[in-house]
Amino acid sequence: MYVCGPTVYSYIHIGNARPVVFFDTVRRYFEWIGYQVKFASNFTDVDDKIIEKAIATAQDELTVANYYIDAFLQDVSRLGSKTDYIQPRVTEYMTQIVDYIQELIALGYAYQVEGDVYFRVEKIAEYGRLSGRKIDDLISGSRVEINPLKESPLDFTLWKKTSEGIAWDTPLSKGRPGWHTECVAMIDHIFGEEIDIHGGGTDLLFPHHENEIAQSLACHSHPVSRYWMHNGRLNLEGEKMSKSLGNTVLVKDLANDLRPFRMFLLSTHYRAPINYSTDALSQYEKEWQRIEKTIQTLYRNLDLNDAFSLDVAIEDARLIALEQEFKAAMDQDFNTPNAFTVINQMIKLINQMLREKSDFYLYNQALELLKKMLDVLGLEPKLQRLTESDKTLYKDWENARKAKNFALADELRQALVRREIL
Repeated sequence: MYVCGPTVYSYIHIGNARPVVFFDTVRRYFEWIGYQVKFASNFTDVDDKIIEKAIATAQDELTVANYYIDAFLQDVSRLGSKTDYIQPRVTEYMTQIVDYIQELIALGYAYQVEGDVYFRVEKIAEYGRLSGRKIDDLISGSRVEINPLKESPLDFTLWKKTSEGIAWDTPLSKGRPGWHTECVAMIDHIFGEEIDIHGGGTDLLFPHHENEIAQSLACHSHPVSRYWMHNGRLNLEGEKMSKSLGNTVLVKDLANDLRPFRMFLLSTHYRAPINYSTDALSQYEKEWQRIEKTIQTLYRNLDLNDAFSLDVAIEDARLIALEQEFKAAMDQDFNTPNAFTVINQMIKLINQMLREKSDFYLYNQALELLKKMLDVLGLEPKLQRLTESDKTLYKDWENARKAKNFALADELRQALVRREIL
């Protein structure tokens, strides 16, 4: 799997968080059902916007990029996503990028003009198939840049000759690469073959991913990836969110606990657009509290009775059926909203078990399965083992409630809250 990563000139906003969360969930699911997943996501650490930020802050480009890479990885971790993946940086792959461009020139798919290098789009008969565009429409359309140096207005930049900002002395010229070549060259070097899944936001479908495919078809006669997955856009209060427009909510500015936000992102199918509002997020904060409270109650029952069993087999027919429903939802184009429906059914079943005071072996099965499902979704409940002092305090509270000694029960309850047991 390869997912297009951020251009690191600023903090990420909540729209940037959607592919981070979704494709992490895809990886987690594949690993749960037994696949080994080689996952890469890049950092574009050379770009006009980074150069502008460096000039504005009187720093060099790599200092700016490194700062925001660290900030990004902190946000990724807070979002509950894994950070143990391959993280190629454009500046570390310049040799491979230049070699890739030179191969395209040698094959006749690229040409040099005054130190710049362009790709001949019209040599690729399949161009536009991923995004459903036709070459004739693109040529006449307003989206095409007019440049007298190009053989065709469709041709895109592979290498840009420049003396502004960071640049590399190469046989092509002194300059830096075009954005569309960076990912495909890194994929080629890291994976060495056609990959299974290439992901990113819908805004990358055209022209970025279309241009990746064109270059790969030219060099290797395959379209980079067998499957392309694109997540829908996240809007803010019904409006498109954009750093350039200045209407963004940064991930770093959200509340410390980002599990409700992750739940919010996964509660809409990844292909569909999603609208963010504080009211919508507060709904999921309550929903996550409800789920976590049930898990904590189940966990507490096991802990108080020293009845934990690790890696227990799922044998109860009701739990087996729910596990199958969860997998069926994820197998259906990663339908995370339906997966949450199964989670809610699990919560209802667990509450029923608690009311019926089922045996501890069944509790362990339910806890094991629910934790696995939540792990696939990147949601980890806060569960902490009790000390002997905690257990004594908890039992005293229960006894006070049973004896209807409400003053003592309230006092003990406050002590349990302070210890974060309730």
